Amino acid sequence: METAWQSIVMVISGILLLRIAGRKSISQMTMAQTVVMISIGSIIIEPIVETSVWEAMIGAGIFVIALIIMEYVQIKFNFLEKLITGKSKVVIENGTPHTENLKKLRYTVDQLEIQLRQQGITSFSDVKTATLEPNGQLGYELIPDARPLTVKDFKQLLQIEQNKDTNHQGAHNIFDELSEKDRKDPDSLTFK
Repeated sequence: METAWQSIVMVISGILLLRIAGRKSISQMTMAQTVVMISIGSIIIEPIVETSVWEAMIGAGIFVIALIIMEYVQIKFNFLEKLITGKSKVVIENGTPHTENLKKLRYTVDQLEIQLRQQGITSFSDVKTATLEPNGQLGYELIPDARPLTVKDFKQLLQIEQNKDTNHQGAHNIFDELSEKDRKDPDSLTFK
């Protein structure tokens, strides 16, 4: 029973420590997943140093069960999701870094620039909104002029060009009149 309590305490303290450490220390996994993975790794090593393999297996099982329970309660209760995983924070708004949120996240402008460069974005002014997600990744929306051309945009351009061609075909061509006169009355164009 002591192993179970120690495992539960490790899960809770691990989540709190990673929440305090901030998002920049987390790669793709959520904080709860990171805690469980680190804890499982530590528990698996423990039997080599200590003596009981069964206690290690029980502890690892408790960590997996704790992860499943945490993921379930995050789905059911929004406030627990905010507490355990956190919410996205706006870091760029209308092309301007949101310095207040960056300070709260202990995230520097240089770190933000690294994230932007990795996404192929060269200027803050190209970004309409950017958020730092709970998993440490950057989510962003570009301003319309900085967005890449999509298939939809391309089809709209083609449609506009086709409409222009249709309009030009229906327009009166002053040379058409001359060629029609040539066909009707070849002598009308001769000079006397």
